[in-house]
Amino acid sequence: MRILNYIDGKLQEPVNKKFLDNYQPATGEVYGEIPDSRKEDIDLAVEAAKRAYPIWSSMSPGDRSKHLMNLSHAIEKNLEELAQAESKDNGKPLKLAQTVDIPRARDNFSFFATAILHEENAMHDMGKHAFNYTLRKPLGVVGCISPWNLPLYLFSWKIAPALAAGNCVVAKPSEVTPATAFLLSKLCIEVGFPAGVLNIVHGLGHHAGQAIVEHPDTKAISFTGGTETGKKIAETAAGQFKKTSLELGGKNANIIFEDCDFETAVKTAVKSSFANQGQICLCGSRILIHESIYEKFREAFVEQVKKLRVGPPDAAETQVGALVSLAHLQKVQQYIEVAKREGGNILCGGTEVQLNQPYARGYYLSPTVIDGLAPSCATNQEEIFGPVVTLMPFKNEEEALAIANGTKYGLSATIWTQNLQRAHRVAALLEVGIVWINCWLVRDLRTPFGGSKASGMGREGGRYALEFFTEPKNICVWLNQ
Repeated sequence: MRILNYIDGKLQEPVNKKFLDNYQPATGEVYGEIPDSRKEDIDLAVEAAKRAYPIWSSMSPGDRSKHLMNLSHAIEKNLEELAQAESKDNGKPLKLAQTVDIPRARDNFSFFATAILHEENAMHDMGKHAFNYTLRKPLGVVGCISPWNLPLYLFSWKIAPALAAGNCVVAKPSEVTPATAFLLSKLCIEVGFPAGVLNIVHGLGHHAGQAIVEHPDTKAISFTGGTETGKKIAETAAGQFKKTSLELGGKNANIIFEDCDFETAVKTAVKSSFANQGQICLCGSRILIHESIYEKFREAFVEQVKKLRVGPPDAAETQVGALVSLAHLQKVQQYIEVAKREGGNILCGGTEVQLNQPYARGYYLSPTVIDGLAPSCATNQEEIFGPVVTLMPFKNEEEALAIANGTKYGLSATIWTQNLQRAHRVAALLEVGIVWINCWLVRDLRTPFGGSKASGMGREGGRYALEFFTEPKNICVWLNQ
Protein backbone atom coordinates (compact mmCIF):
# COMPACT_ATOMS: atom_id res chain seq x y z
CA MET A 1 0.00 0.00 0.00
CA ARG A 2 1.47 3.33 -1.11
CA ILE A 3 -0.20 5.98 0.99
CA LEU A 4 -0.57 9.57 -0.20
CA ASN A 5 -1.56 12.85 1.39
CA TYR A 6 -5.07 14.20 0.79
CA ILE A 7 -4.89 17.95 0.23
CA ASP A 8 -7.45 20.20 -1.43
CA GLY A 9 -9.52 17.21 -2.53
CA LYS A 10 -6.64 15.41 -4.28
CA LEU A 11 -4.23 12.60 -3.40
CA GLN A 12 -0.62 13.71 -3.73
CA GLU A 13 2.95 12.84 -2.79
CA PRO A 14 4.79 14.86 -0.16
CA VAL A 15 6.65 17.88 -1.46
CA ASN A 16 10.03 16.30 -0.67
CA LYS A 17 9.06 13.01 -2.39
CA LYS A 18 10.28 11.09 0.69
CA PHE A 19 8.45 8.10 2.16
CA LEU A 20 8.66 6.00 5.34
CA ASP A 21 8.30 2.23 5.64
CA ASN A 22 5.01 0.93 7.01
CA TYR A 23 5.27 -2.35 8.93
CA GLN A 24 2.63 -5.03 9.39
CA PRO A 25 2.66 -5.95 13.12
CA ALA A 26 1.44 -9.51 12.53
CA THR A 27 4.44 -10.41 10.36
CA GLY A 28 7.05 -7.78 11.23
CA GLU A 29 7.47 -7.11 7.51
CA VAL A 30 7.29 -3.89 5.51
CA TYR A 31 4.10 -3.90 3.48
CA GLY A 32 3.83 -0.30 2.33
CA GLU A 33 5.08 3.26 2.57
CA ILE A 34 3.75 6.54 3.89
CA PRO A 35 4.66 10.17 3.17
CA ASP A 36 7.37 11.72 5.29
CA SER A 37 5.58 15.07 5.20
CA ARG A 38 7.10 18.29 6.49
CA LYS A 39 6.16 21.93 7.03
CA GLU A 40 5.73 22.51 3.29
CA ASP A 41 2.95 19.93 3.11
CA ILE A 42 1.21 21.38 6.16
CA ASP A 43 1.41 24.84 4.57
CA LEU A 44 -0.34 23.52 1.46
CA ALA A 45 -3.03 21.85 3.56
CA VAL A 46 -3.67 24.95 5.66
CA GLU A 47 -3.93 27.15 2.56
CA ALA A 48 -6.43 24.71 1.03
CA ALA A 49 -8.45 24.74 4.26
CA LYS A 50 -8.42 28.55 4.37
CA ARG A 51 -9.78 28.73 0.82
CA ALA A 52 -12.55 26.27 1.64
CA TYR A 53 -13.50 27.81 4.97
CA PRO A 54 -15.75 30.70 3.81
CA ILE A 55 -17.98 28.33 1.85
CA TRP A 56 -18.05 25.49 4.39
CA SER A 57 -18.61 27.72 7.44
CA SER A 58 -21.46 29.61 5.79
CA MET A 59 -23.15 26.40 4.63
CA SER A 60 -26.36 25.54 6.50
CA PRO A 61 -26.16 22.87 9.21
CA GLY A 62 -28.46 20.77 7.06
CA ASP A 63 -26.10 20.84 4.09
CA ARG A 64 -23.04 20.10 6.23
CA SER A 65 -25.00 17.25 7.79
CA LYS A 66 -25.66 15.73 4.36
CA HIS A 67 -21.96 15.72 3.50
CA LEU A 68 -21.06 14.07 6.82
CA MET A 69 -23.81 11.49 6.45
CA ASN A 70 -22.44 10.64 3.01
CA LEU A 71 -19.13 9.78 4.67
CA SER A 72 -20.90 7.73 7.33
CA HIS A 73 -22.76 5.74 4.66
CA ALA A 74 -19.53 5.23 2.70
CA ILE A 75 -17.83 3.81 5.79
CA GLU A 76 -20.74 1.43 6.30
CA LYS A 77 -20.62 0.36 2.66
CA ASN A 78 -16.87 -0.33 2.89
CA LEU A 79 -16.84 -1.65 6.44
CA GLU A 80 -15.19 -4.98 5.63
CA GLU A 81 -12.38 -3.42 3.59
CA LEU A 82 -11.72 -0.85 6.31
CA ALA A 83 -11.75 -3.50 9.05
CA GLN A 84 -9.29 -5.67 7.13
CA ALA A 85 -7.01 -2.67 6.65
CA GLU A 86 -7.28 -1.66 10.32
CA SER A 87 -6.44 -5.14 11.54
CA LYS A 88 -3.51 -5.49 9.16
CA ASP A 89 -2.11 -2.06 9.95
CA ASN A 90 -2.57 -2.18 13.73
CA GLY A 91 -2.27 -5.88 14.62
CA LYS A 92 -5.62 -6.00 16.44
CA PRO A 93 -7.98 -8.97 15.98
CA LEU A 94 -10.07 -8.57 12.85
CA LYS A 95 -13.24 -9.24 14.81
CA LEU A 96 -12.50 -6.23 17.02
CA ALA A 97 -12.08 -3.97 14.00
CA GLN A 98 -15.28 -5.34 12.44
CA THR A 99 -17.44 -4.94 15.53
CA VAL A 100 -15.97 -1.93 17.33
CA ASP A 101 -13.45 0.27 15.49
CA ILE A 102 -15.06 0.74 12.08
CA PRO A 103 -18.71 0.79 13.25
CA ARG A 104 -17.76 3.44 15.81
CA ALA A 105 -16.05 5.55 13.12
CA ARG A 106 -19.23 5.30 11.07
CA ASP A 107 -21.33 6.32 14.07
CA ASN A 108 -19.07 9.25 14.95
CA PHE A 109 -19.86 10.87 11.60
CA SER A 110 -23.59 10.17 11.79
CA PHE A 111 -23.83 11.31 15.42
CA PHE A 112 -22.31 14.74 14.82
CA ALA A 113 -24.05 15.06 11.46
CA THR A 114 -27.39 14.87 13.24
CA ALA A 115 -26.32 16.67 16.42
CA ILE A 116 -25.87 19.97 14.58
CA LEU A 117 -29.50 19.81 13.43
CA HIS A 118 -30.75 20.10 17.02
CA GLU A 119 -28.61 22.89 18.49
CA GLU A 120 -30.14 25.79 20.39
CA ASN A 121 -28.74 29.24 21.14
CA ALA A 122 -29.15 30.79 24.57
CA MET A 123 -31.28 33.94 25.05
CA HIS A 124 -31.35 36.10 28.18
CA ASP A 125 -34.23 38.54 28.60
CA MET A 126 -33.49 41.81 30.44
CA GLY A 127 -37.13 42.91 30.54
CA LYS A 128 -38.27 45.98 28.64
CA HIS A 129 -34.76 47.36 28.25
CA ALA A 130 -32.78 44.70 26.34
CA PHE A 131 -32.17 41.08 25.60
CA ASN A 132 -29.07 39.02 24.84
CA TYR A 133 -28.56 36.07 22.58
CA THR A 134 -25.47 33.92 22.11
CA LEU A 135 -24.15 32.59 18.83
CA ARG A 136 -21.52 29.91 18.46
CA LYS A 137 -19.24 30.36 15.46
CA PRO A 138 -16.61 27.97 14.06
CA LEU A 139 -12.98 28.80 14.77
CA GLY A 140 -11.56 28.53 11.25
CA VAL A 141 -8.82 26.02 10.41
CA VAL A 142 -8.19 23.49 13.19
CA GLY A 143 -5.62 20.73 13.66
CA CYS A 144 -6.53 17.18 14.68
CA ILE A 145 -3.79 14.70 15.63
CA SER A 146 -4.83 11.14 16.47
CA PRO A 147 -3.09 8.04 17.91
CA TRP A 148 -2.32 4.53 16.65
CA ASN A 149 -4.31 2.35 19.05
CA LEU A 150 -7.82 2.98 17.64
CA PRO A 151 -6.85 4.57 14.33
CA LEU A 152 -10.05 5.39 12.41
CA TYR A 153 -12.22 5.30 15.54
CA LEU A 154 -10.34 8.16 17.24
CA PHE A 155 -9.47 9.95 13.99
CA SER A 156 -13.19 10.32 13.23
CA TRP A 157 -13.92 11.18 16.89
CA LYS A 158 -11.96 14.40 16.31
CA ILE A 159 -12.60 15.40 12.73
CA ALA A 160 -16.36 14.73 12.73
CA PRO A 161 -17.29 17.37 15.37
CA ALA A 162 -14.75 19.82 13.97
CA LEU A 163 -16.29 19.56 10.51
CA ALA A 164 -19.86 19.51 11.81
CA ALA A 165 -19.27 22.77 13.67
CA GLY A 166 -18.19 24.45 10.43
CA ASN A 167 -14.42 24.32 10.71
CA CYS A 168 -11.99 23.15 8.05
CA VAL A 169 -9.51 20.55 9.23
CA VAL A 170 -5.85 19.66 8.77
CA ALA A 171 -5.49 16.20 10.30
CA LYS A 172 -2.56 13.90 10.94
CA PRO A 173 -3.15 10.25 11.74
CA SER A 174 -0.43 8.26 13.47
CA GLU A 175 2.45 7.35 11.20
CA VAL A 176 2.32 3.86 12.75
CA THR A 177 -1.25 3.16 11.55
CA PRO A 178 -2.04 5.35 8.52
CA ALA A 179 -4.02 2.92 6.34
CA THR A 180 -7.64 3.65 7.23
CA ALA A 181 -7.14 7.42 7.21
CA PHE A 182 -5.83 7.01 3.66
CA LEU A 183 -8.85 4.91 2.72
CA LEU A 184 -11.06 7.61 4.24
CA SER A 185 -9.36 10.08 1.86
CA LYS A 186 -10.45 7.92 -1.04
CA LEU A 187 -14.00 7.78 0.30
CA CYS A 188 -14.05 11.60 0.52
CA ILE A 189 -13.23 11.76 -3.18
CA GLU A 190 -15.77 9.05 -3.97
CA VAL A 191 -18.68 10.83 -2.25
CA GLY A 192 -17.71 14.29 -3.51
CA PHE A 193 -16.77 15.78 -0.14
CA PRO A 194 -15.95 19.48 -0.72
CA ALA A 195 -12.28 20.03 -1.57
CA GLY A 196 -10.11 21.59 1.11
CA VAL A 197 -12.59 21.10 3.94
CA LEU A 198 -10.76 18.02 5.22
CA ASN A 199 -7.04 17.61 4.55
CA ILE A 200 -5.12 14.52 5.74
CA VAL A 201 -1.34 14.78 5.95
CA HIS A 202 0.80 11.79 6.91
CA GLY A 203 4.18 11.89 8.60
CA LEU A 204 6.12 11.92 11.84
CA GLY A 205 4.88 13.80 14.88
CA HIS A 206 7.96 15.98 15.31
CA HIS A 207 7.76 17.05 11.66
CA ALA A 208 4.19 17.10 10.37
CA GLY A 209 2.46 17.14 13.76
CA GLN A 210 4.61 19.91 15.15
CA ALA A 211 4.08 21.95 11.99
CA ILE A 212 0.30 21.75 12.50
CA VAL A 213 0.64 22.93 16.10
CA GLU A 214 3.04 25.75 15.21
CA HIS A 215 1.19 27.06 12.17
CA PRO A 216 -0.18 30.54 12.92
CA ASP A 217 -3.41 29.85 11.03
CA THR A 218 -4.52 26.74 12.96
CA LYS A 219 -6.87 28.08 15.62
CA ALA A 220 -7.19 24.99 17.81
CA ILE A 221 -5.46 21.65 18.36
CA SER A 222 -7.19 18.44 19.34
CA PHE A 223 -4.64 15.77 20.28
CA THR A 224 -4.80 12.24 21.64
CA GLY A 225 -1.55 10.55 22.60
CA GLY A 226 1.22 10.42 25.16
CA THR A 227 1.45 12.81 28.10
CA GLU A 228 4.96 14.05 27.25
CA THR A 229 3.91 14.93 23.71
CA GLY A 230 0.83 16.62 25.13
CA LYS A 231 3.05 18.83 27.30
CA LYS A 232 5.02 19.99 24.28
CA ILE A 233 1.83 20.74 22.35
CA ALA A 234 0.42 22.71 25.28
CA GLU A 235 3.62 24.75 25.58
CA THR A 236 3.63 25.61 21.87
CA ALA A 237 -0.09 26.36 21.70
CA ALA A 238 -0.08 28.52 24.83
CA GLY A 239 2.31 31.00 23.25
CA GLN A 240 -0.19 31.54 20.43
CA PHE A 241 -3.28 31.55 22.71
CA LYS A 242 -4.50 28.53 20.76
CA LYS A 243 -7.32 26.35 22.11
CA THR A 244 -6.18 22.84 23.01
CA SER A 245 -7.98 19.61 23.84
CA LEU A 246 -5.55 16.98 25.10
CA GLU A 247 -6.55 13.38 25.78
CA LEU A 248 -3.42 11.82 27.22
CA GLY A 249 -2.25 8.81 29.22
CA GLY A 250 -3.92 6.73 31.88
CA LYS A 251 -3.09 4.31 34.70
CA ASN A 252 -6.62 3.24 35.46
CA ALA A 253 -7.75 1.46 38.59
CA ASN A 254 -10.21 -1.44 38.52
CA ILE A 255 -11.58 -1.64 42.09
CA ILE A 256 -13.09 -4.99 43.12
CA PHE A 257 -15.04 -4.94 46.40
CA GLU A 258 -15.90 -8.06 48.35
CA ASP A 259 -19.63 -7.87 47.45
CA CYS A 260 -19.07 -7.76 43.68
CA ASP A 261 -20.80 -10.01 41.18
CA PHE A 262 -17.75 -12.23 41.22
CA GLU A 263 -18.01 -14.06 37.91
CA THR A 264 -18.95 -10.93 35.95
CA ALA A 265 -16.20 -8.92 37.63
CA VAL A 266 -13.55 -11.50 36.74
CA LYS A 267 -14.76 -11.86 33.15
CA THR A 268 -14.95 -8.11 32.57
CA ALA A 269 -11.63 -7.49 34.29
CA VAL A 270 -9.95 -9.85 31.80
CA LYS A 271 -11.54 -7.94 28.94
CA SER A 272 -10.70 -4.50 30.36
CA SER A 273 -7.10 -5.58 30.92
CA PHE A 274 -6.28 -7.12 27.54
CA ALA A 275 -8.70 -5.74 24.94
CA ASN A 276 -6.74 -4.55 21.92
CA GLN A 277 -3.61 -6.05 23.54
CA GLY A 278 -4.05 -3.62 26.45
CA GLN A 279 -3.48 -0.77 24.01
CA ILE A 280 -6.53 1.28 24.98
CA CYS A 281 -6.12 4.33 27.20
CA LEU A 282 -9.16 3.15 29.20
CA CYS A 283 -7.82 -0.33 30.02
CA GLY A 284 -7.74 -1.18 33.72
CA SER A 285 -4.04 -1.79 34.20
CA ARG A 286 -4.16 -1.77 38.04
CA ILE A 287 -6.62 -4.21 39.59
CA LEU A 288 -7.34 -3.45 43.24
CA ILE A 289 -9.03 -6.32 45.12
CA HIS A 290 -10.46 -6.40 48.62
CA GLU A 291 -8.23 -8.55 50.80
CA SER A 292 -11.07 -10.89 51.80
CA ILE A 293 -11.42 -12.15 48.20
CA TYR A 294 -7.91 -11.41 46.94
CA GLU A 295 -6.66 -15.00 46.62
CA LYS A 296 -9.94 -16.25 45.17
CA PHE A 297 -10.03 -13.46 42.58
CA ARG A 298 -6.36 -13.83 41.70
CA GLU A 299 -6.76 -17.55 41.07
CA ALA A 300 -9.87 -17.13 38.91
CA PHE A 301 -8.44 -14.17 37.01
CA VAL A 302 -5.12 -15.84 36.17
CA GLU A 303 -6.94 -19.01 35.12
CA GLN A 304 -9.00 -17.06 32.57
CA VAL A 305 -6.03 -15.01 31.34
CA LYS A 306 -4.08 -18.19 30.63
CA LYS A 307 -6.91 -19.30 28.33
CA LEU A 308 -6.70 -16.20 26.13
CA ARG A 309 -5.66 -17.14 22.61
CA VAL A 310 -2.77 -15.15 21.16
CA GLY A 311 -2.59 -15.41 17.40
CA PRO A 312 -2.74 -13.83 13.95
CA PRO A 313 -5.17 -10.89 13.83
CA ASP A 314 -7.17 -12.42 10.97
CA ALA A 315 -7.75 -15.77 12.72
CA ALA A 316 -11.31 -16.17 13.98
CA GLU A 317 -10.18 -17.69 17.29
CA THR A 318 -7.65 -14.94 18.11
CA GLN A 319 -8.40 -12.91 21.24
CA VAL A 320 -5.03 -11.15 21.58
CA GLY A 321 -3.30 -10.01 18.40
CA ALA A 322 0.06 -8.40 17.73
CA LEU A 323 1.38 -5.30 19.46
CA VAL A 324 1.52 -2.31 17.16
CA SER A 325 5.28 -2.13 16.53
CA LEU A 326 8.62 -3.67 17.44
CA ALA A 327 9.59 -0.56 19.40
CA HIS A 328 6.41 -0.77 21.45
CA LEU A 329 6.88 -4.50 22.08
CA GLN A 330 10.38 -3.80 23.38
CA LYS A 331 9.08 -0.99 25.61
CA VAL A 332 6.51 -3.31 27.20
CA GLN A 333 9.15 -6.02 27.68
CA GLN A 334 11.38 -3.52 29.45
CA TYR A 335 8.58 -2.75 31.91
CA ILE A 336 8.17 -6.45 32.67
CA GLU A 337 11.88 -6.61 33.50
CA VAL A 338 11.48 -3.54 35.72
CA ALA A 339 8.63 -5.30 37.53
CA LYS A 340 10.87 -8.29 38.19
CA ARG A 341 13.62 -6.07 39.60
CA GLU A 342 11.05 -4.37 41.81
CA GLY A 343 10.16 -7.75 43.31
CA GLY A 344 7.03 -8.51 41.35
CA ASN A 345 5.74 -12.05 40.87
CA ILE A 346 4.93 -12.92 37.26
CA LEU A 347 1.80 -15.00 37.72
CA CYS A 348 1.44 -15.71 34.01
CA GLY A 349 2.70 -14.43 30.66
CA GLY A 350 5.57 -12.03 30.24
CA THR A 351 7.15 -13.79 27.28
CA GLU A 352 7.04 -13.39 23.53
CA VAL A 353 4.78 -15.76 21.63
CA GLN A 354 6.38 -17.44 18.63
CA LEU A 355 3.97 -18.20 15.79
CA ASN A 356 4.52 -20.13 12.59
CA GLN A 357 5.21 -18.51 9.23
CA PRO A 358 4.25 -16.04 7.91
CA TYR A 359 3.79 -14.66 11.44
CA ALA A 360 7.11 -15.79 12.94
CA ARG A 361 8.52 -12.25 13.08
CA GLY A 362 5.34 -10.63 14.39
CA TYR A 363 5.10 -8.66 17.64
CA TYR A 364 3.27 -11.07 19.95
CA LEU A 365 3.40 -11.04 23.75
CA SER A 366 1.58 -13.33 26.16
CA PRO A 367 -0.88 -11.51 28.49
CA THR A 368 0.98 -10.74 31.68
CA VAL A 369 -0.30 -10.63 35.27
CA ILE A 370 1.93 -9.42 38.12
CA ASP A 371 1.42 -9.13 41.88
CA GLY A 372 3.58 -8.46 44.91
CA LEU A 373 4.37 -4.86 43.96
CA ALA A 374 3.92 -1.72 46.04
CA PRO A 375 1.47 0.92 44.76
CA SER A 376 4.30 3.45 44.51
CA CYS A 377 6.64 1.40 42.29
CA ALA A 378 7.31 2.35 38.67
CA THR A 379 5.25 -0.55 37.32
CA ASN A 380 2.19 0.79 39.16
CA GLN A 381 2.88 4.44 38.41
CA GLU A 382 3.91 4.60 34.73
CA GLU A 383 1.72 3.92 31.72
CA ILE A 384 2.80 0.66 30.05
CA PHE A 385 0.02 0.57 27.42
CA GLY A 386 0.30 -3.12 26.68
CA PRO A 387 -0.96 -6.54 27.82
CA VAL A 388 0.36 -6.11 31.39
CA VAL A 389 -1.71 -5.72 34.58
CA THR A 390 -0.91 -5.70 38.28
CA LEU A 391 -2.97 -7.04 41.18
CA MET A 392 -2.99 -5.33 44.59
CA PRO A 393 -5.02 -6.04 47.75
CA PHE A 394 -6.72 -3.33 49.84
CA LYS A 395 -8.29 -3.33 53.31
CA ASN A 396 -11.07 -0.73 53.02
CA GLU A 397 -12.51 2.09 50.92
CA GLU A 398 -9.99 4.62 52.18
CA GLU A 399 -7.03 2.49 51.15
CA ALA A 400 -8.60 1.66 47.78
CA LEU A 401 -9.10 5.37 47.08
CA ALA A 402 -5.58 6.23 48.18
CA ILE A 403 -4.10 3.64 45.82
CA ALA A 404 -6.44 4.51 42.94
CA ASN A 405 -5.77 8.25 43.24
CA GLY A 406 -2.09 7.78 43.98
CA THR A 407 -0.75 8.36 40.45
CA LYS A 408 -0.23 11.44 38.30
CA TYR A 409 -2.94 10.18 35.93
CA GLY A 410 -6.70 10.60 36.19
CA LEU A 411 -8.47 9.22 33.16
CA SER A 412 -10.89 6.48 34.23
CA ALA A 413 -11.73 3.90 36.87
CA THR A 414 -14.07 0.95 37.34
CA ILE A 415 -15.91 -0.02 40.53
CA TRP A 416 -17.38 -3.46 41.25
CA THR A 417 -19.86 -3.56 44.15
CA GLN A 418 -23.53 -4.31 44.85
CA ASN A 419 -23.66 -1.54 47.48
CA LEU A 420 -25.23 1.45 45.70
CA GLN A 421 -24.27 3.96 48.40
CA ARG A 422 -20.65 2.79 48.31
CA ALA A 423 -20.59 2.92 44.51
CA HIS A 424 -21.71 6.56 44.41
CA ARG A 425 -19.48 7.53 47.33
CA VAL A 426 -16.32 6.04 45.83
CA ALA A 427 -17.13 7.29 42.32
CA ALA A 428 -17.44 10.85 43.61
CA LEU A 429 -14.04 10.67 45.34
CA LEU A 430 -12.07 9.16 42.45
CA GLU A 431 -9.86 11.77 40.76
CA VAL A 432 -10.74 10.75 37.21
CA GLY A 433 -12.88 11.95 34.33
CA ILE A 434 -14.81 8.70 33.75
CA VAL A 435 -16.10 6.08 36.19
CA TRP A 436 -17.84 2.81 35.28
CA ILE A 437 -19.84 0.99 37.94
CA ASN A 438 -20.26 -2.76 37.37
CA CYS A 439 -19.34 -2.43 33.69
CA TRP A 440 -16.52 -1.22 31.43
CA LEU A 441 -16.30 0.78 28.21
CA VAL A 442 -20.04 1.36 27.96
CA ARG A 443 -20.09 4.61 25.96
CA ASP A 444 -22.84 7.11 25.23
CA LEU A 445 -21.57 9.55 22.59
CA ARG A 446 -23.37 12.43 24.34
CA THR A 447 -21.32 12.21 27.53
CA PRO A 448 -18.07 14.09 28.29
CA PHE A 449 -14.89 12.13 27.59
CA GLY A 450 -11.54 13.11 29.06
CA GLY A 451 -9.37 13.02 32.15
CA SER A 452 -7.80 15.08 34.89
CA LYS A 453 -4.25 15.64 36.10
CA ALA A 454 -1.67 14.25 33.63
CA SER A 455 -4.43 12.53 31.67
CA GLY A 456 -5.20 15.73 29.85
CA MET A 457 -7.39 18.79 29.64
CA GLY A 458 -10.69 19.50 27.96
CA ARG A 459 -13.54 17.16 27.08
CA GLU A 460 -14.63 15.42 23.90
CA GLY A 461 -18.01 13.98 22.97
CA GLY A 462 -21.48 15.42 22.32
CA ARG A 463 -21.95 19.13 22.92
CA TYR A 464 -18.56 19.29 24.66
CA ALA A 465 -16.78 18.62 21.37
CA LEU A 466 -18.98 21.04 19.45
CA GLU A 467 -18.34 23.72 22.06
CA PHE A 468 -14.59 23.18 21.85
CA PHE A 469 -14.61 23.69 18.08
CA THR A 470 -16.67 26.88 18.29
CA GLU A 471 -16.37 30.32 19.89
CA PRO A 472 -19.34 31.83 21.75
CA LYS A 473 -20.38 35.37 20.87
CA ASN A 474 -22.88 37.32 22.94
CA ILE A 475 -25.06 39.91 21.20
CA CYS A 476 -26.99 42.48 23.26
CA VAL A 477 -29.98 44.26 21.71
CA TRP A 478 -31.13 47.53 23.35
CA LEU A 479 -34.91 47.91 23.23
CA ASN A 480 -35.55 51.13 25.17
CA GLN A 481 -36.27 53.86 22.55
